[in-house]
Amino acid sequence: METLVHFFEGLSPLMQGFTGSLFTWFITALGASMVFFIKDIRKGSMDTLLGFTGGVMLAASFWSLLNPAIEMAQQQGYSKMAWMPVGIGFLGGAIFLYLLDQFLPHLHLSSPIEQKEGVKTNWNRTVLLVLAITLHNIPEGLAVGVAFGAVAEGLPGADLAGAIALAIGIGIQDFPEGMAVALPLRRYGLSRRKSFMWGQLSGMVEPIAGVLGVALVMIASSILPYALAFAAGAMIYVVVEEVIPESQSSGHNDKSTLGFMCGFVLMMALDVGLG
Repeated sequence: METLVHFFEGLSPLMQGFTGSLFTWFITALGASMVFFIKDIRKGSMDTLLGFTGGVMLAASFWSLLNPAIEMAQQQGYSKMAWMPVGIGFLGGAIFLYLLDQFLPHLHLSSPIEQKEGVKTNWNRTVLLVLAITLHNIPEGLAVGVAFGAVAEGLPGADLAGAIALAIGIGIQDFPEGMAVALPLRRYGLSRRKSFMWGQLSGMVEPIAGVLGVALVMIASSILPYALAFAAGAMIYVVVEEVIPESQSSGHNDKSTLGFMCGFVLMMALDVGLG
């Protein structure tokens, strides 16, 4: 971990956010690359991995985002009202994802094409599936960028090791997300190469969101409690609205729940142990 910290210390804040979120994109691509080695994965195994993803996202939302946001709000003078900026940011993130969910055309992983969501469009299943995972990745990239931005501003509760731990945790849970796009596309008849290209494409938004998160915090550090909570609200919205229902849609509730618990513990260990 010390080697990673030294590496990031030599980068500018924007490059730190970009590099951290670029790592998460790389892991998404790594997950998508599994399409070259396996034809498909059992639904029970995929549900376990999706549950794991939800556990990591929920733990990251609290340990890496909400908890530091409350501490920073207290340092800014909110005292017993520290919940207020955090609550506003948290609900703002959920509303942001809700609006994207209503308007951006997308298709949940196990849904037939007739159940596509968002505005009406003639886009094919491939594009709609990629956009569904892209919805997940916007708050994830933003969370990484905001965490590095907090470190750059030297704010209480923010440290470089913690930001790196967050990037690692989110990157780990991006692996099954890459698989969740590429493998179904292969099953629907796309070539392995095209399935991989579309799968990794879903993660491209993360470096963009990561740089945006750093820039927002550096422009106005006073918004940091709001920004951290915003990212947490967006991630928890995704977990509750899509990841958990998807992981339990095929009757593998026990497996997906155990995956969720393992993901939560792993992210908690990363943040508390390395942060």
